Formats: sequence, C-alpha cells, structure tokens
Amino acid sequence: SRAVVLHSKQLEITKAFIEQENGKGQADVKQLQVLEYPPHEQVAFLTTEPLQVDKNYFLSINYIANLSDGFYGFYKSTYKTRNGQTRLLASTHFEPTSARMAFPCFDEPSFKASYTIRIRREEQHVAISNMPKIKTLKLGSNLFEDHFAETVKMSTYLVAFIISDFQSISGTTSSGIVVSVYANPEKLTQAHYALEVAIKILEFYEQYFGISYPLPKQDLVAVPDFQSGAMENWGLTTYRETSLLYDPETSSASDKLWVTLVVAHELAHQWFGNLVTMEWWNDIWLNEGFARYMEFISVDATYPELQVNDYLLDTCFAAMGRDAVNSSRPISSRAENPTQIKEMFDTISYNKGACVLHMLRHFLTEEVFRNGINHYLKKYSYKNAKSKDLWDSLANVSSLWLFLIDTSHDIKNVCFVLHFSQYDYYLSEHFDVAKIMDTWTVQKGLPLIIVEQSWKRIKIKQERFLKGIFPEDPQFLWYVPLTYITSHSKNTGRHLMKNHSDTIKLEEDVSWVKFNVDMNGYYIVHYEGSGWDNIIKLLNENHTLFSYKDRANLIHDAFQLVRYAGRLSLSRALDLTRYLQHETSNVALLKGLGCLEVIYHMMERRNISDLTESLKRYILQYFKPVIDKQTWSDEGSVSERMLRSSLLELACDLQYVPCVQKATELFNKRMESGAKISDIPSDVLGTVYSVGAKTAAGWNFLLDRYKVSVSGAEQRKIYSALASSKDVSKLTRLLELGMEGDIIKIQDLPSVIYSVSTNPSGQLLAWNFVKKNWNRLLDKFPLGSFSITTIIVGTTSYFSSKQELQEVKLFFQSAKEEISQLRASQIALENIEKNIRWLERNVAVLRKWISENLK
Repeated sequence: SRAVVLHSKQLEITKAFIEQENGKGQADVKQLQVLEYPPHEQVAFLTTEPLQVDKNYFLSINYIANLSDGFYGFYKSTYKTRNGQTRLLASTHFEPTSARMAFPCFDEPSFKASYTIRIRREEQHVAISNMPKIKTLKLGSNLFEDHFAETVKMSTYLVAFIISDFQSISGTTSSGIVVSVYANPEKLTQAHYALEVAIKILEFYEQYFGISYPLPKQDLVAVPDFQSGAMENWGLTTYRETSLLYDPETSSASDKLWVTLVVAHELAHQWFGNLVTMEWWNDIWLNEGFARYMEFISVDATYPELQVNDYLLDTCFAAMGRDAVNSSRPISSRAENPTQIKEMFDTISYNKGACVLHMLRHFLTEEVFRNGINHYLKKYSYKNAKSKDLWDSLANVSSLWLFLIDTSHDIKNVCFVLHFSQYDYYLSEHFDVAKIMDTWTVQKGLPLIIVEQSWKRIKIKQERFLKGIFPEDPQFLWYVPLTYITSHSKNTGRHLMKNHSDTIKLEEDVSWVKFNVDMNGYYIVHYEGSGWDNIIKLLNENHTLFSYKDRANLIHDAFQLVRYAGRLSLSRALDLTRYLQHETSNVALLKGLGCLEVIYHMMERRNISDLTESLKRYILQYFKPVIDKQTWSDEGSVSERMLRSSLLELACDLQYVPCVQKATELFNKRMESGAKISDIPSDVLGTVYSVGAKTAAGWNFLLDRYKVSVSGAEQRKIYSALASSKDVSKLTRLLELGMEGDIIKIQDLPSVIYSVSTNPSGQLLAWNFVKKNWNRLLDKFPLGSFSITTIIVGTTSYFSSKQELQEVKLFFQSAKEEISQLRASQIALENIEKNIRWLERNVAVLRKWISENLK
C-alpha cells in the first residue's frame, strides 16, 4: 500500500513524515502527501513508494486545531466564581467517534494502543490524564510541561486529558489505588460523598470480578459543561456536576441515589468496556448494559440502605415501554456512521441490556453468572469481544458446574449447559446459551406470555408485545425462562418456553397462578379467562400473598395491556388499583399512583375538563390518608423519603390545599426573610420551588437564586420550577435563556425544553421553539445524540390528536435531510399514534368508571 488512512476531523494538518530504519542504525525520513476526505472524517498520507510488509514505520504528523465549542473532542468549558469571574478549562470527550477531533488516529474500538501524553500549561493550571504524572519540566517563566506515564493498551475513545484550575480531595483503596475527586474550588466541599462511594465501589469490583484494577489511580472530575451524564475514560472518569457532586442542603435522597449509581456505572466500565471492549459499536450493550446492571449489584452490596434493587423495576419498565413499539431495535444492531453510532446509546442498550442480564443471572444462578463474566473478563482482557464471546464464557462455566454437581452425568456431547439450584430440573435440561440469548439480542421487541390456567393444567402462548395493534408476524419467537408461583407452591416454578405454545402440568390443582416472579424476567403476562379476576380478588383480600415486586409488576402489566389493542379493559386495570388503599410498599404504591397520574395529565393536556377534575378529586380522595401522613422533612429511609418527594409533588400539582399552603409558607419565608436554604428540607425543595414559581415575584426570585447557586442539584430544581409557570411570557424567557447559554448552560437546554413541554401551558410553546430553532439546535448538539433525541421525543410525547400528528409529520418532512437519519423521529410519531388510539378507546370507559367509583 502507498497510503496510511487515519480518522481526522477539523484538524489542520501542516506536515507529515514517515520514518523507516534502513538497517544501518539510521532512519530514512520522507515527507508525505496529505489528502483529506471530510465526508468520511478521514485523512490519507501517501508515500512515493509502497510500504513493505514486516517493516516498522514511524509516522509523525504536525497539525493545529482550535478547542471545540461543543461537547465533543478537546473542548472548552467555563464556570463562574462567586464574584462573577469567568474561568476557563479544557476537557476531552471522545466517545464514540471524537478522538479524531483531538489527534489523527485509527478511531475505532478494535484498534487498541498505548498512549504517551505530554501537556504544556501555565503555572495556575493543573493537567491530568489517564495515567499519573511522572515529571514536570519548566520551559519558561510561566510555562510547564507535564509528562504522564504510558497508558495500558486501550481504545482511542478512552483517552482523556483536562487542563483546569480545579482542586481535589483524595483517598486510597485497601489495595493501594489513589482515588481523587476534582471540582471547581468553590464546590469542592460537595465532592466528599463521591470520594467515599468511589473507594467503596472500586474495592467491591476488584473483589467481585477477581481482577485487580489495573491502573495506579482513578480520578473523578466534575466538568461544568458536559452533554451526557458521565464518561468512563480509563483512570479519568468525567461527570456532569449533578452526577458527581452532593450537597446535603440541596440534594434530595433521589439526588444522592443518582450520584451513587452514576459513579458505580462509570467504575464498572473500568472492567466492562475498558479492560474488555466491544469489537464494534453494534455491541455497545456489552459496555452499557453491563455497567447499568452492575450499578444495582454493586450499590446493593455497598449501600444496602439505599434499597437500590427497588429501582431496577423502573429500569425494566422503561425498557419495556421503549421496546413495545415498531420503531424499537435489537440490542445488537447495525451501526455504521457516527450518527447511527450515537443513537446506539439509548434505553435499549442501557436498560434492556441490564434487564436481559438480570433475567440471565436469575436463570443461571448467581454463582454461574459471576464465574462466567469473570471468565469472560480474564479471557478478553486488553482485547475486544462480541456477544457470542460472552455466551461462550457463560456456557463453559455452566458446563463445569454441571460436572461438579454430578460427575456421573455424561457431558461429552453437551456443549452448553445451564445450572439451576434445583438439581433435578438442572440435570434434566441442556440448553444452548447462545441460541437462547440470541432471541433476546438479535431480534427486537419483547414477548407477551398469554396464560390460561385450569386447575393443574396451564396453557401458555407467546407473541410479540406491541402497543396499539395485534401483531401478525409469526417470525418472532423467544426462548423465555418463565418463573411462576401458584396458590399451593412452596418454591418458584421454572419452565423454559421454546415454542409459540406450550403446556405446564402441575402436581396438584391450584386456584391461581402468577408468572414472572419478582419481575426477574423481561416479558409481559396476560391472564385469560378468570385469571385477572382472581388476581384482583386476591389483592383486595390479602395483597401480601404477592411480594411487593410482584404487586408492582401486576400493576405495570395491567396498564400495558390496556395499550395492547385493549387486551385488558381500562376498567379492569383501574379496578386492580383499588387495593392500593391497603398498600404498604412504597414501590407498588408509586407504580399505581404513577399510572393514574399519566392518565390525569393526558386528560389535562387534551383539555377534557370534566375528567381532569374528576380524576383529580378521585386521586386526592383515595390517597388522602397516605398524602396527609407525609411530613415536610428529610427523615426516614431512602424509600420513604422518595415517596414523600413524589407524593407531595403530586398533591401540590393537583392543588391539594394543605400541600399548597405549606409549600407557599416555606417559600415565602425563604423569599421574604432571607431564611437559609437549609430551612427547607431537601426532599421537598423541588415542590416548594414549583409552588413558589407560580407567582411573578416568586419566579423572578428563583431566577436570581439560580444565578448565584453553587449547587447543580438546586439549579436543576429551580429550572424545573421555572418551567411549571402558567405565564407563557415567563416560559418564553426561560427557553431564550436556555438558548443563550449564559445564565443557563447549553448542556441543560434539552432538559429545559422538555420541562416546558410537560407543562400544559408550555407544550405548544416548546414544540414551536424547536421548529423555529431547529438549525441552531443542530449547531449545538450533534445528530443522533441523546440531547437531540430528548428534544424530538420529549416535546412530542404528550401530543394526542390527529392535527398534532399531521403537524409533526410536516415538520419532519421539511427537515427530512437530518430527520430521516434518526430513529427518534419514528419513536415520536409512534408515540403520538399510540396516544390517539388510547384516547379513542378509553375516554368513555374512564368516564364511566370514575362516575361509579368517585364518592
């Protein structure tokens, strides 16, 4: 070949040379011709003579570039000090395809290499990178050059460096890893919790994976301008300030849980993603699905008081909602250009990936799952892997477990065997792990399991679950690891469903059956015949027959089935929620309330005033005892505190007089007398601010407070409150501030737009703002990014009329060149169609049910 082709984007290459040793201890240096091809973000270096096989060449490239203005590549960030001074810093974010914006490289995950980094800076700045600094040279009166140790072998997207005036706090793990948290000096006091979490979680992962963390240090940095939540650069993880900093005065229990989970996620990547990297972006779920799932495993082990597994249910609920539409995609999907690759960082890769792994872990047992992933990590350390490599590792470990359990069992011809704690079941079933898991990763969607139970005989069928229509495509078939309990069972029943229909024969007659025990499986269940009637009756008589996870699962499935072409009537789903007056589980209670709240907001936005008012009265009447029980404090367990936040926010939103009065009292005290922020409990701060923002004086006070607050958690609560105003001029001003990027940072613009769109007074305003400013938004956020998805899907998700559907279609057609590349546009249109169908089917049913059940 006469060409070396690298990735390069927005770099001005001035000279390039190639060196080859000539065998005489000298090097032949030749200048190269440079050809750039911007559409493919590539540059070719052409030689006059062909490059020879088995020869070593050294390529030297001189280039210059400006710091990027966005959130990718080597970009500039700013923050303001308390006295209003603007400080600059420079940071990197290379995932997925932006290392090429900082240096020419083979910018693909399978091209792993070691990197030696040197950075020149002024004395007032600190430079950090993936590896520790090994020396600093003084080059002038105020110029220094920091040299960093050579990195381990890794992909380009994990390279990182930051130059700032940040300060840090540090600690050391039991194995000697130095952990440091860097932040704006005025926010350093908010870094202590993240440091504690990082040390605990790193120690846990070393023990759980059986592999030492391979670097001598781990830095965590709160970057003031950051598009995503965080980034797992090896040894130098970067975060939004709200994902790393914890302020006890303004951060709620929910904020604390978020910081804990995000730190756990990024540190899990040090093994899943960094040590072992997916071969190509089609398998990004091997990084993100694992990291999302390890959040729950690690935090449950290190911070059991956070009761983190309760929130795994919400993760799977979100995945199912996204997966139950035609515009969904397989976990492992084709991704070829940068836009397609960016769109892979979505609910499917993260949440569905985590939920499928959770199902697999319960199917294989914890021992096999853990040993399998440890085998996978050790075998592919510093290499790349694909999904099949993971299945093979799990299968190999499973086979070993079988041998240990029953050495007399012939396994010579068994390639893939799964282990269950019930030995008789385990020894009687041989499974091909890859064949099972391919049905979950290479086809989109999720199964609906249809159950018809008659005494000791259970007939089961499966089909694809799609919201709104009955599927007619028979090609969808999953290998479903079913679990079930019955009226007479002492243990959980298990059955691997491999066909479209099957029969389970029980040992004795039973009066009821419930599938998907504790929602450890990724499927929805419909009970035909008297199945749902039996369940509703049981919940009313003794809801504790089911675990709280099973109760939340039943509520979820019932309301999903209402959307599934009316498989279950809305009235029956609502009947199921009647038992909630006896519910003691915060998880199940919030799930039931959440379903009612969604319906209420749909009626409110469609301006169906009689139903809006009736639903408001019903919710406040029916849940008054539990609402009145809430204290305006930060007391109780994390679960109790999060219930308090949600209930009081809902009560005030529904204009429940005692709630509004108390929130107004707290807000006025804060606004008029200058009371300390600590006088308002952090768990109710968002609710108090939302009530306060309803007046012009309150809105202006909060905007002024936003400008001086040094807490990202508080600022997020403030802009959410500002977005709840009924004053359209105020909402317009808020959107303008978001676009300007001075007071409200550009990173928060998508969230501001979404917050305004959830306000009935701001829904059309937000949509018109997006249409008017579409090109400006694309200048700020790249196509395919999570920000653009949030803007497109978020501003349209509450539309529910044919007129709105047509208007959205027209806009998408007008912006066809960009929109046609995005899966987000398909999601948006399907959401609107789904809402239209729901209203057509259910408004009359809802009106009748409310009239019969409202006292």
